[in-house]
Amino acid sequence: MNILQEFETITAIATPIGTGGVGVIRISGDKTYEILKKIYNKTALEAGRISHGWILDGEKKIDEVLVLPFKKPHSYTGEDVVEIHCHGGINVVKNILDLIIKNGARIAEKGEFTKRAFLNKKMDLSQAEAVADLIHAKTKNFAKQSAKNLSGVLAERVKEIRAEIFTVLSRIIAGIDFPEDVAEPEYSYLIENFERIIKEIDKILEGAKSSNIMRQGLKIAIVGRPNVGKSSLFNTLLNLERAIVTDIAGTTRDVLRENLDWDVPITLIDTAGIRDTQNVDRVEEIGIEYSKEAVEEADFIIFIYDSHAGYCAEDEEIFKLLGDKEYIIAANKIDLGAKEIIKDALPISTYTKEGLEELKNRIKKYSYNFSNEDMEFTTNIRQQNCLESCRESLMNALVSARNHELQDLISIDLKSSLLFLDEITGEVITDEILNNIFEHFCIGK
Repeated sequence: MNILQEFETITAIATPIGTGGVGVIRISGDKTYEILKKIYNKTALEAGRISHGWILDGEKKIDEVLVLPFKKPHSYTGEDVVEIHCHGGINVVKNILDLIIKNGARIAEKGEFTKRAFLNKKMDLSQAEAVADLIHAKTKNFAKQSAKNLSGVLAERVKEIRAEIFTVLSRIIAGIDFPEDVAEPEYSYLIENFERIIKEIDKILEGAKSSNIMRQGLKIAIVGRPNVGKSSLFNTLLNLERAIVTDIAGTTRDVLRENLDWDVPITLIDTAGIRDTQNVDRVEEIGIEYSKEAVEEADFIIFIYDSHAGYCAEDEEIFKLLGDKEYIIAANKIDLGAKEIIKDALPISTYTKEGLEELKNRIKKYSYNFSNEDMEFTTNIRQQNCLESCRESLMNALVSARNHELQDLISIDLKSSLLFLDEITGEVITDEILNNIFEHFCIGK
């Protein structure tokens, strides 16, 4: 986007395209009221008060609407804004949008309304990112967490840490610039404060995994030898016939994925049976490779074996692929008579459904670790990287303080730590990062 585009009046449809009760078109920019005057049959508008009238194309009536006007700076974007609430439907909404464009606006880019809100200081960058999280939240729980960030709790915590660092930095600079009037702070003071601030950052980063899983979802892969009941279990957990189930080994040739909402979004993955590839065709061989990749990708594994046939060397080889992954062992086909239930295995039957409620409960118990409603706020990967970089700078300052190095050098690391915190709120940001963030928004927001 060039500098001239930043000041153009923009418009977009703010509601999903399709048949519906109401459609909303949003306009923002200096020409907002000038455009509205050309297409709306009412001229007396009061900011914050709903107006009822008709959208007109010349003398032709387009639709009966409600208009909600806002005057800058008291609007979402900080500019003059108007929302036109019309009847839902593809053509009605599109006709009004085309009319607005014809009279001087342009189509907004992805996230441009929220980007203008950020640029006009209506919200900081962490709040803008919370808007995207709120829109794309896959679960009710994450939507609640995103609303906390939108209210500014993350930004406030970052500002508190920034103020603590700035206080220490100010004392160092005062001691350096005015040595006759102000003494440099004691190194014990620096060490105590650096250690305390690092612990505060560590506490925030402890919730990083939960934040990422709440946002991206928990990946659970079902793995095992061919014909041990993986696809049957997959279908049962989904409560639908998604995967083909037969008694022929190697029926599943590809990796199947479906989503569940158990407080955190779960991607359940059904894999091809893993076995020696010497006596299988090329298609199954590819499926087996995909299965191994799914094991690497997954956050949690359901390892399933045939208890009626017994645990064998092939099962053991597959189990070794799990490495240090979290897992549940499911001993399937107990309805046929279990030959062997190994230690820590949960006896189940995908046929009689015995043990499946307990299996679900164990999966949910694991997923609940990442659905803590008491979390103060969530962080995304960009914010986590900034916090980790800030922590690294503080660690450098801490080491220097312990070694009683020149405080002028210590101040350099402190200034660096402040810059990383400013990236979180957007006080310091590059165009590349800014464009990347808003690229993930929808048009109209």
